[in-house]
Amino acid sequence: MIGDDHFMIAINSKTIPSSIKNLLSCATSEENVDGSYEQYKHSQHLKLYGFEQGVTFVGCIGIKFFNSNKGEIKHIAVSPSERGNGIGGKMIKFVCQEHLLSMISAETDQDAVGFYRRLGFNITSLGEKYPNVERFLCVYNGVKV
Repeated sequence: MIGDDHFMIAINSKTIPSSIKNLLSCATSEENVDGSYEQYKHSQHLKLYGFEQGVTFVGCIGIKFFNSNKGEIKHIAVSPSERGNGIGGKMIKFVCQEHLLSMISAETDQDAVGFYRRLGFNITSLGEKYPNVERFLCVYNGVKV
């Protein structure tokens, strides 16, 4: 639970809910969505949550757990109409608190670096991992996102 009409819900249904599928397609290529969802369903080290507002999912976050207190954001997405309303930060904070994470990281591109920087993540360039695409490692130590 996050607020009166905002809920974080573990997504583990047999088939991917269409609203979660749409959100995941913002975080990965559309052809990878179904495969990514299958990994969330079958791995004990991966967990997918949806941010429900009213009766609609407006955000999702997928986490890979390395041990009892470290995790990596594999996917994070917020509906375009809801971006800028703090939902991404709320989802990260929820996951950190729910799983007692002392460190959370994400690898991202230039487009999302500002988001992580605003939340207090430390940013390190990984260089050009793909042709003409610089990647960044974003790391947060602590749970006060």
